[in-house]
Amino acid sequence: MTFLRFPELEARGLLHAFTLRSVPPLMSADVPQILEEAGLPKDYGIGEQTHGVGVAVVNQGAHGKVIPAVDALITRQKNLSLVIRVADCGPVWIHCEKTGAIGLVHSGRKGTEAGVVGATIRRMREEFGSEPSSMLALLGPCIRPPHYDVNFAGEILRQLEREKVNKVVDSGLCTATDLTRFYSYRAERGQTGRHFAVFAG
Repeated sequence: MTFLRFPELEARGLLHAFTLRSVPPLMSADVPQILEEAGLPKDYGIGEQTHGVGVAVVNQGAHGKVIPAVDALITRQKNLSLVIRVADCGPVWIHCEKTGAIGLVHSGRKGTEAGVVGATIRRMREEFGSEPSSMLALLGPCIRPPHYDVNFAGEILRQLEREKVNKVVDSGLCTATDLTRFYSYRAERGQTGRHFAVFAG
């Protein structure tokens, strides 16, 4: 099992990973193994992902349950992992240094148009007193032009800037340009696996 990690998150001591393409593709049943190999807490919550703006607060004792009708997960608890699945949509890791709160967002075309990233940041402010001025947000691998005519990656970055997030990092990686490492739902016409993005404070 191979992972991408990002130096900007590592610099803050944040446990995270992004699974790369594998044979056979990883499935939701593999999440406990993913977390173990990536060195993240085994207690986790995973979103249903309906391409909407639902945001869930995840607490300890999540026990791997699928949280219905949400595309973003937030928590301030330690020893707890957040998990999402992507195959072109944008994974966004968010950390507030002031409160220690974290968020993990699944933001595809529809979710981006609906404003799921902004909804997540506002919910972190409401629930935990988090401040965008203390936040780092990182956009991971996702599909980008010219492989997709909608530049939702650019819109995600603009939304983060509009929310006045202090540090915004773009991985710059496109899922459709390297099918030896990434899955692309669009490039592979729907016949593809999923990446798992995981995050713990």
